Amino acid sequence: MSIALLLTVGGLTSVGLYLITSRSLSRIILGFALLGHASVLALLMSGGPAGRAPIADGSGSDGFANPLPQALALTAIVISFGLTLFLLALASRQKDHTGDDLVEDDIEDSRIAEVKQ
Repeated sequence: MSIALLLTVGGLTSVGLYLITSRSLSRIILGFALLGHASVLALLMSGGPAGRAPIADGSGSDGFANPLPQALALTAIVISFGLTLFLLALASRQKDHTGDDLVEDDIEDSRIAEVKQ
């Protein structure tokens, strides 16, 4: 594993988590996109060094690449794409409904918090 890749995954994850905790939906969407990229990069790193084809002629298993991280990375890309589209639809609806993309406090949550105090 390369130190640069580890730092890149750590940086993408930390910036993504920071953006998700924001109140702006556009920042939340960017945060989820960065987390998706970090997960794909982490999965590709877990595959180890590049090798030969995973199934070549059926003889021996030494030197073959593991196809599972590649399959999981493809799945993570598809899920990240679907989540980004869903969040963009929510942001568009929020923009049409309120005129801005800020996530407001839930009135019911505020009421319950006041009752507990």
